Amino acid sequence: MIRLLAAVLLFASGPAAPQPYPVKPVKLIVPFAPGGGSDVSGRFIAQKLSTALGQQVVVENRAGAGGLIGVEAGIKSPPDGYTLTLLPSSYTAYPSVYKLKFDPISDLAPIIQISQGPLLVVVHPALPVNTLQELVALAKSRPGKLNFASPGQGTTLQLATELFATMAGIKLHHVPYKGTGPALTDTIAGQTDLYFSGISTALPQVRSGRLRAIAVTTARRVAAAPEVPTIAESGLPDYEVVVWYGLAGPKGLPRAIVNRINREVALALKSPEVEERLEHDGSLPAGGTPEQFLARIKQEIEVWRKVVTDAGIKAE
Repeated sequence: MIRLLAAVLLFASGPAAPQPYPVKPVKLIVPFAPGGGSDVSGRFIAQKLSTALGQQVVVENRAGAGGLIGVEAGIKSPPDGYTLTLLPSSYTAYPSVYKLKFDPISDLAPIIQISQGPLLVVVHPALPVNTLQELVALAKSRPGKLNFASPGQGTTLQLATELFATMAGIKLHHVPYKGTGPALTDTIAGQTDLYFSGISTALPQVRSGRLRAIAVTTARRVAAAPEVPTIAESGLPDYEVVVWYGLAGPKGLPRAIVNRINREVALALKSPEVEERLEHDGSLPAGGTPEQFLARIKQEIEVWRKVVTDAGIKAE
């Protein structure tokens, strides 16, 4: 009788209910060095997610190989929701530049696209150019002599510059760094001549006179710098590059966790504070479903494959 009663009680109690996610701090890998646009975006999203999830979201910077080192660490992490990755738009160039140790589609759990916006084309004030047309003319008179910085081989910032050079018929010399911060710092110092930068980090330097802005990469001018013309209206009408950031996890991340994070980030993106912050940085909120984010990734992998092939870009 006692055994029967115990069995009945055990059956009635059922299995222990799973603990709600998250029950401990969450790590967000930012695959670039501190101080750049990616780091600023990552920390801002981490702050918003910390409030929404009720657990601290801690940023971990893992720079190197144009962001590949950090992204690979995130993709190979346990699929439990406690390691997320800030995915840069340069992720879509990795398959064309590097011999990857993971599948860029099947080993990824896209969660949500956070933002989309332009790059700001800046030059060191010592460079005798004030417009994109003057930059092209100078580059043609000094083939391969002008240096341009990037946060790493195969990043969107490099590919955007290479696409510009190809369309303009000029030759530039690439100087890769381990992140957007170091690349911007050396451009300010005059170690490099030209940089396609995120607006949030470069615009204050432009306002202070340390850099000169000559164009933006999107099809339209941006509210953060309405006086700066687009590359399209500066002589290359078919040129457009949009950069973005998104959140992703490793393959096997439970759909319930994907949906929870997607929902919380989507709500944050609709808040006036976030919209104002992104607009100040020259970007717009993105949002959307994981499936929409995945579709964009697939499309851009094919776009950058052609640019990499045409420019002869290889991992260094």
